[in-house]
Formats: sequence, structure tokens, C-alpha cells
Amino acid sequence: MLRLHVKLDTPQPRHIERAAELLRTGGLAAYPTDTTYGLGCDIYAKRTIDRIYALKGLDREHRLSFLCSDLSEVARYAVVEDRNYRILRHHVPGPYTFILPATREVPKLIQSKTRTVGIRIPTCPVSTMLIRALGHPIISTTVSRLVDNEVAYSNDPDEIAKLFARSIDVLLDGGPLYGEPSSIIDLSGNTPTVLRKGSGDLSWLGVDA
Repeated sequence: MLRLHVKLDTPQPRHIERAAELLRTGGLAAYPTDTTYGLGCDIYAKRTIDRIYALKGLDREHRLSFLCSDLSEVARYAVVEDRNYRILRHHVPGPYTFILPATREVPKLIQSKTRTVGIRIPTCPVSTMLIRALGHPIISTTVSRLVDNEVAYSNDPDEIAKLFARSIDVLLDGGPLYGEPSSIIDLSGNTPTVLRKGSGDLSWLGVDA
């Protein structure tokens, strides 16, 4: 595992490009976001996506979300109606994952049976620069493990390095993080529905944060 120490606010371009090179060749990365550390790869890297399922012990029915760099990229991979565009325009980038209808650009492996996808635009410069350097969205699932049958999130890079040294190809180490996973909001129906309460203010949806 290659461990690269990055500055959260001003990431070193050489480190970002090195990580992007590994992702281009099917690598698996752990990286900081604006909420927790993410585990991910190029959305077109099928074998690496399979590695994520195996590493986290996920059921194949569980669909992975991905990170985009901006709204124009979201529009390539998701159908964004006017009412949903207004929501996204006010709340991204930010700690929200939005469920939207998928376009044909999205690999079937990461679409739900109803042809929806989870998409997020993070505020963390490390994540954004990595997406842009790669040229594609990045699969993003929280770095976590099971402890006494409960999910424990790993936000300490030293712990991540110890637990996943033989499982991932690169760790972008931005230091310890203290966030919670993103809130998940389903915009594929007639009204927004909160599927998971996590980071971010939800009062605009009539839900207590």
C-alpha cells in the first residue's frame, strides 16, 4: 500500500496525480472526504468494485454511490429534473448523497433495480482534485469494519493503514477526521425522502439534524 500524506485544504498535485494513476489501472484507494474516509475506485473498474464488495462483506443487492466533481458531471450520470436541480444547486457541494434516476452512462453494476444511483459532490479538495485528475467519478463507500456485529467507521489514517495495508493500493492520508457518513436523500420519487440521517442539516426537509 502506498501512503501519501496530503494537505486537506491544499492537496499536493503530485500526490493526487499519483493516486489517480493507480485508480486508472484498477487500483483501490482510501481518501478523505468532507465527512469520513472513503473507499473507492474508478466507476468503470468492475473487478475493483468486486474487491470493495468482498472487502466490506456487502450483499450484492447493496448499491454503491459515487462522487462527482460538480453539477455538470452529475448531469451526465443522472437525470436531474428542474425541481431536483434547484435542490442540488442549494445543497451541493456538501455532506449529502442524493438518489437520482441513472442515465445510460452509469455501469449497471452500480445501478439499483429501479435504475437509480447515489451521487455526492464533496467539499473536500482532496476528493474533488482526485475526481478531476482521474477524469471519472469515483465509487465512494465509508471505510468501516464490523465490531461486535456493529459497523465501526475508521477515520484515523493510522488505523486504516493497519487494517487495510494488504487490501488497498493507496491511502491519501489527510490526518484524522471527525465527521459522520453523509445523509442520504432519495429524490427519485415525487417528494424528497431521507433514507439515512447523517452529516448535514436536514431542517430544510422538515427533519431534525
